[in-house]
Amino acid sequence: MAAYIAATDAARVCADEAQLVELIRTHRLVREHCPTGMLGSAAVWRALLEDMPMMAMLRNLNKMTAIGLLDADADALKLCVDRLRDETVLRRARIHPFAVLLALRTYAQGCGDKGALRWTPLPAIVEALDEAFYKSFRFVEPTGKRLVLALDVSGSMDSKVHGSLLSSREAAMALAMTFLRTEAQCTPMAFCHTLVPLAITADMRLEEVLRVTRGLPFGATDCSLPMQWALAQGVQADAFVVFTDCETNCNRVSPARALQQYREATGIDAQLVVVATASTGFTIADPADAGMLDVAGLDSSLPAIISDFLKGDL
Repeated sequence: MAAYIAATDAARVCADEAQLVELIRTHRLVREHCPTGMLGSAAVWRALLEDMPMMAMLRNLNKMTAIGLLDADADALKLCVDRLRDETVLRRARIHPFAVLLALRTYAQGCGDKGALRWTPLPAIVEALDEAFYKSFRFVEPTGKRLVLALDVSGSMDSKVHGSLLSSREAAMALAMTFLRTEAQCTPMAFCHTLVPLAITADMRLEEVLRVTRGLPFGATDCSLPMQWALAQGVQADAFVVFTDCETNCNRVSPARALQQYREATGIDAQLVVVATASTGFTIADPADAGMLDVAGLDSSLPAIISDFLKGDL
């Protein structure tokens, strides 16, 4: 332990590339141990890559491409691609498909939504990230709940999520795909001013799901419709998960009241999760009700938050 602490102290002030590489390899140091001024070195990143955890690799593919490491070093490129395609590595890393999708969209864009970093995407990395996205669905732990998924298909869903390269529609559909591919009882519905069955299946790719939702009629947004529909149709649901951009303007009955009516009529203590990709300054769920959760915005932690809430771990 003393040697490791001494190595981290030395690394933080190291200005010699060869010495820093040796410290990284000997003591398995990570990016955070390295001086900012040394993070433009391909040799330093090559050493870091050898023991880099999967999530850290996803975050740093952009940087490693920008400095030319993955383009110039065939072995480094192969190492990244092999890890992304390795189901054992993906299973152990427990990385959610949504996190992979965020990495894929950012990498394929060639720039982030912030900062000046630019890179030319490598086709091999793009293909491997796409493959990892679909493989990682297999390792998501199901909640075991009877779910009704309600996806807002109004026109405003095509706007970009703040701080992300995803549109609200793409983010919502990717999260919905997770439930469809992992839960035994999951009913997808589409809503705006009305609610209709959503003809998507677990074996569809994301591009197919997006085509289906873009072909539906747009209108105003009523987030109470899923609960009203389930009550009218006698659908038994443990939870309703609503995906919207929060541009609600057609609530004849509040979503919180609609859930209460459903609970009273069915005797099921159903939960409600409202995932809003933008914040408009008000809540849809009732913040005083422990069975309702409002989420505004999104990042890679969102799927775990939803899952923990539905399982009662949050």
